[in-house]
Parts: sequence; structure tokens; C-alpha cells
Amino acid sequence: MHIKELRLKQFRNYDAINLDIENKINVILGENAQGKTNMMEAVYVLAFANSHRTSKDKELIQWDQDFARIEAEIERKHGPLSLEVIISNKGKKTKVNSLEQQKLSEYIGTCNVVMFAPEDLNLVKGGPHMRRRFIDMEIGQISSVYLYDLMMYQRVLKQRNQLLKNMFPMPDQEQEVMLDVLTEQLAQAAAKVISKRFSFLQLLQNWAKDIHSQITTGNEELRLTYMPTAEVSEDMDLSKIEENLKLKFEQTKQNEIRRGISLSGPHRDELTLKINDKEVQTYGSQGQQRTAALSLKLAEIELINDNIGEYPILLLDDVLSELDHHRQSHLLNTIQGKVQTFVTTTSVNGIEHETLKQASTFMAEAGTLKQMK
Repeated sequence: MHIKELRLKQFRNYDAINLDIENKINVILGENAQGKTNMMEAVYVLAFANSHRTSKDKELIQWDQDFARIEAEIERKHGPLSLEVIISNKGKKTKVNSLEQQKLSEYIGTCNVVMFAPEDLNLVKGGPHMRRRFIDMEIGQISSVYLYDLMMYQRVLKQRNQLLKNMFPMPDQEQEVMLDVLTEQLAQAAAKVISKRFSFLQLLQNWAKDIHSQITTGNEELRLTYMPTAEVSEDMDLSKIEENLKLKFEQTKQNEIRRGISLSGPHRDELTLKINDKEVQTYGSQGQQRTAALSLKLAEIELINDNIGEYPILLLDDVLSELDHHRQSHLLNTIQGKVQTFVTTTSVNGIEHETLKQASTFMAEAGTLKQMK
């Protein structure tokens, strides 16, 4: 898939731009604070209807304006699509071929995007929430059912946590009954989320292991392991996972009431990465951590293609300068000729690769974006 045309209206520092985009690598040059990352963010919002930089939608709207709009014409293997995301003070709307989508889960997946930014280099050594978000965002792109189950889980989790806060120090009978009801619902939704995560990570593992061995020069093997907070495993069916989750909730019930929060479930699970059975987060060098993060991102691209039959759009936001020559070359060699890619950088000096010499180049300057001849 690829974007053929992108239009922005009152998005961040862009008044209005209309770009024709080629299906190859597109380099966006410019000094800092000129709008390079805003351009990448617009493509990200087009795909996910949410920003990777802020949870406050109003920050996406140009100062003193009432709305921001992102429109794109994209080409997919089954034909062209027109996408639109409108953000206003009244809320957010998403449209596919001019038809408003009632649910976010119905919209996500129409345009598949993989982003690799400097903060993603912390995917390995950062907190567990970063790895959980990575898992959720990527499964959500290829499974609307997973997105629905995850949203249901988060909704029930919020209700359950609120109830737990109100139960301390002495819960009444009505609260006890309600807790049992919410725990039942939470376990059902959690089992579906966990089961899908297990199967997704097994597929990701297969790709990441091979890619990692290609990047590294030594005899290093990368392994991903999903670490649930309950005694569940990938060989269990849904009913068994649900049963074990309920047992875990029962075991931690008094502690949860005392602390006023749910202590088990997908929102607390972890993904660990090991190289030759040693945790990269703790024992890996910076080079090993960056190679592991790069392997995950490249594996993500291949996994999406394997699932939907076409490659996603790749966003490389100021990340090439963070990689050494060997990792730069492997990344660019991997995507050359098959993935529409947007690259932001202040300069291409020091990035010697034939792919960039053939790229389309745009200059970002003070809220304008112009193609360079």
C-alpha cells in the first residue's frame, strides 16, 4: 500500500498543504522546529486516529483554529481508498470513502503504518508499558476484533478499579456482588487479549529471530517471551486462561481492595527480550539493545505483510542518525523497492546509501513543505 496524495488543513504548524507522493522513499529535510515531525505525525494520525506524541487532540489543531483535517488518497491491493480524519473541539471523526466510521476499531487497519523514531530505541530498555503499547498497536492494525476486545477490557478495568477504590476499608455486600460481576467480565475480556498476544508474539518471534541473526555478526539469538501476571500459557485454550485468571483475581482480591487497584491482567503483563538467554533490558549493551529494537520493527513490517498481503507504510522520524552505518544499511536494504517510506532528517550527510540518492526530497520550512527538484 502507499499514499498517493496527502492534504493537511490547519494541522499543527501547517496552514494547508497538498502533496503528490511517490511510492518510494521520501526524504523530508529541514532544521528543527520547522514541521518535519508534524508531517510524520499527520500520517500516523491518519492511520491510528491518535497521535504518538500527545493524548490531547486539541494540540493537533493549529493555534486559534477550530479544527484540523488530514486527508489522503491511498492505493491498496484491492483498490484505492479515500481517508479523512477531522479533529475539532467537538471531537474526532474518521471517514473512509466519505463514509463516517462509527467505531474506531472499524477505521484502524485501513491504512497500515509502522513508525520508527528515536524513542523506539527505548522499546527494549524502557518500561513495560512501552512494550505493551507496541504489542497492542501492532495487533490492532491487523485485527479489529483484538481492538474491540482490548477496549472492552480497558472499559471493565476502569470500572473495576473505581469500585476497588470505594471498597476500602470495609466493603458492603452490594459492592462484593458487583466486584464478582466485574471480575467475571474482566477475566473474559482478558483471556481474549492474552490469547491473541501469545499467538502474535509467536509470529513476531519467528520474523525477529531471523532478522536479528542477519543484522548481527556474532552468534546471537534473539528470543521474545510473553510474561503474564497469571499462571497462563500459550498452549491453553480460552476457557483455561479465563479460569486461571479468575483464580489469580481471587488470590489477590484482599490485596486489591486494600490498594484500590487491579493487580493482574494484560495491563500488567510484560514482554521480555533475551539474547542467548540473557535479558537485553538488563544485560545487553547499547548496541545489542538498538539491534533488538530494529529487529522488532523490521519484523513488524514483515508480519503485517504476511497477514494482509501488502507492506505497510514506514515512517523513519530522525532515526537514521541514531543508527551506525551497519544498521542504517541493513534497514535501507531491507525496505528498498518494497515499502513506501518517509524519512525525516536535518541532513543526509553521512548517510551514504544508493536508496537515498534515488529518493524524492521535500524541504520543510516554517510550516511549508516543498518538493525539491
